Amino acid sequence: MGNLIRNVALVGQQGNGKTSLVEAMLYRAGVLGRPGSVADGSTVGDTEPEERERHQSLSLTAVSFHWAGHDMTILDTPGYADFLAEALQAMQVAELTVFVIDAVSGVQTQDLVLWRYAAKDTRPRMIFINGLDRAHASFDATLASVRAAFGSHTEPVELPIGQGSSFHGITDLLTDDAFVYDSGRAVAVTVPEALEDAERTGHAHLVEEVVEGDDDILEQYLDGHAPTTEQLEQLLHDAVDAGKVFPVLCGSATTPIGVDHLLDFICHVGPAPTELGPVTVYAGEVPVEVAVDPDGDSLAYVFKTRIDQFLGTVSYLKVISGTIRAEDVLVNTRTRGSERLRQLLSFQGADQRHTHQIIAGAIAAVAKLVDTRTGDTLAVEGSPVVVPSPEVPAAVYGIAVRAATPANEDRLASGLARLVTEDPSLTVTFEQSTHQTVLSGGGETHLRVALARLARLGIELETEDVKVAYLETLKGSVEISARHRKQSGGHGQFAVATVAFEPLDRGAGFEFESRVTGGAIPRNLIPAVGAGIEAALVDAGVHGFPVVDVRAVCLDGQHHPVDSSEMAFRLAGAKALRSAVGQVGTEVLEPVSELTVQVPASLQGDVLGDLSSRRARVLGTGPIGGVGFAEVRALVPTAEIGNYAIDLRSMTGGAGQFTRSHDGYQVLPQSLVARVV
Repeated sequence: MGNLIRNVALVGQQGNGKTSLVEAMLYRAGVLGRPGSVADGSTVGDTEPEERERHQSLSLTAVSFHWAGHDMTILDTPGYADFLAEALQAMQVAELTVFVIDAVSGVQTQDLVLWRYAAKDTRPRMIFINGLDRAHASFDATLASVRAAFGSHTEPVELPIGQGSSFHGITDLLTDDAFVYDSGRAVAVTVPEALEDAERTGHAHLVEEVVEGDDDILEQYLDGHAPTTEQLEQLLHDAVDAGKVFPVLCGSATTPIGVDHLLDFICHVGPAPTELGPVTVYAGEVPVEVAVDPDGDSLAYVFKTRIDQFLGTVSYLKVISGTIRAEDVLVNTRTRGSERLRQLLSFQGADQRHTHQIIAGAIAAVAKLVDTRTGDTLAVEGSPVVVPSPEVPAAVYGIAVRAATPANEDRLASGLARLVTEDPSLTVTFEQSTHQTVLSGGGETHLRVALARLARLGIELETEDVKVAYLETLKGSVEISARHRKQSGGHGQFAVATVAFEPLDRGAGFEFESRVTGGAIPRNLIPAVGAGIEAALVDAGVHGFPVVDVRAVCLDGQHHPVDSSEMAFRLAGAKALRSAVGQVGTEVLEPVSELTVQVPASLQGDVLGDLSSRRARVLGTGPIGGVGFAEVRALVPTAEIGNYAIDLRSMTGGAGQFTRSHDGYQVLPQSLVARVV
């Protein structure tokens, strides 16, 4: 059964027609009586209100159906840059990635970004040039852009019959057959005379490309013996599985033309889960190879989590090994907790149906797991292995959120937890220094969609910009004698502390020591001086920011045998710090982030100029091997990159990406202090 499974991820730029292609596949497979429309929100995949309102996919969707004796699972993915993580998860679990390219626009920025990720391993890829029935569509121009962007091993296996309003069929370069769809279904015809030369040339080029993979057939070919259609199909199959040739097919999802042939091609030439060799998992740091074997130990990877209003938490999983059956108990290798798989679900179209087992290589779902989330591995007891998750872009854009009323605080917390469960590329952090809860994601659209989902849950909240965590430090050294005295009847409060303050190097924190001699301050009360200073650091700055990187040395003091106490010396220590700040003043420290920016090499100069305007210090630049991109590393004041995700996307047409990490603090130029206080 495993060799009759096909798992396919559809990826590409937003608007290239991936969701429409899924509808056409379901229609051709007889699952739908008529294809749905993205424009009117009637597709089986885009079910969320936000998706229908925006007319775009916002999360990964799985649909399954039978085709030509095969069990097909198609993973439809968002094409907008903010939701890149969804596409990467789909590519992780599918054996074949089909790039859907628009026949009018050609290769676009998100197509390039996705191809870069796909090229990091040798997993098979195909290209489907979609929308050839549209005005201004051009197969030749689009194929040229595909070859320029993806390389010379992108090999057409079909030619269109007509273009634009006259597009009505395809010619198969593999079999030398032609099909027209004038009746709505494929009808075999002879190759049109106008395409005969192009068909012969294309067939010959395809043969030359694939015969190199078999020495015996290559030798026969050089001796004048052309491979049979069956041999050519097997050679192409092997080349696709090895990631050496990337076939280019064509058609239209909305007509639909060529979709049935695409499905046939996926079945005949695309890989089964059992054909790509074992899957590499990890036991600690040690790689372990696991065969895709229905008779092996059960092992599954959770690649998507959704919360269904009827089923609760639904975990989408890929079975790596074994046969999982209803009521099996597996162990989550992250939590070490046991999970009973009570409700196994298969897909019919986009509907979920109960099933009694899932075999190795299949994609399915399980409902109501207790503590399993996206990226987790489920294995048999005693198996410590972990299936590696794909490299997911870090959250780079954030907003601060707070409940509109105290009554909404618990609901907001649970709503944010639900968002992160369904979409782990979102993060929620509480920033102690600014007392803000920050929701972060891939960009502005990502967060707008997240907020819309919270609103749909009835959660009232307010948003504000994320504050920059400025700090202050002393400008110089000073010695202060601080007295705290209060008498109000009975025991009073008395403490005198003489403290020397000096600034420390960046990141040193707070240091306190005592050089008190002769019992001027009792030994048990000296720590109270340091505690008072440390507590006052929180808001003692001239501008109200926390004071850091300070050494305080208690030199001397006075005490009273009755009126002195820990509280009195804490207050004296705090007063000493505030007096020191008042005498020597402070410098404002601003946080600095290290940015790693990856952009098309042609835009490197623009990015460097923009970073210069943000007071950046460039650490290095260089090409990223073989993919036409360059990398720039720089230290940039954090205050200058609050909207960098938006600005970089605008500057690079969506092709630029970056990561950021906190590097440290530096002194804010005095000329800029007024802007931040």
